[in-house]
Amino acid sequence: MSDPQVDTTGAAAKPREDRAQYGVCAALAGLGVLLLVDAANIRHVTSSNDPLGPRPVPIVLGVLLLITAVSYAIDVWRGGVGQAEGGEDVDLGSRADWKTVGLLIVVFGASALLIQPLGWVITGSLLFWGCAYALGNEHHVRGLAFGIALALTTFYGFAIGLGVNLPAGILKGIL
Repeated sequence: MSDPQVDTTGAAAKPREDRAQYGVCAALAGLGVLLLVDAANIRHVTSSNDPLGPRPVPIVLGVLLLITAVSYAIDVWRGGVGQAEGGEDVDLGSRADWKTVGLLIVVFGASALLIQPLGWVITGSLLFWGCAYALGNEHHVRGLAFGIALALTTFYGFAIGLGVNLPAGILKGIL
């Protein structure tokens, strides 16, 4: 909560209202209404596996978004404002590290291009290693080993656990 402003006569004035926050409230309410309207248009289909059907989740989320929007609007109307970010352990006065950002963009772009020909295990391993390198990891072999372990775990987790086959690429027949 912000401190009430004091006028020249010494009387406490109403806390300053941040009207821009009402836009956030309206967006939340609009999204809630959209979810409720879409949920109303879903045909009620039940089966022995799912007796409730697909409607309850969007209805619950829509109602929760509307409750959040109304609560937030009341808080803004009462003068509630968010605290300015202190930055925790981040130096807000320092400049952006564009070299790191550039390396991450290259790594993600290369991964998007190489996932089909090389497959997930190789591309995922290089993605993890490249991101670790860009963020300052000095243990390159260990980073690559963790990347391979993570890529293999996710590859088989998706294949066995979810039934979703990730691209095997050049390792097709081996994995």
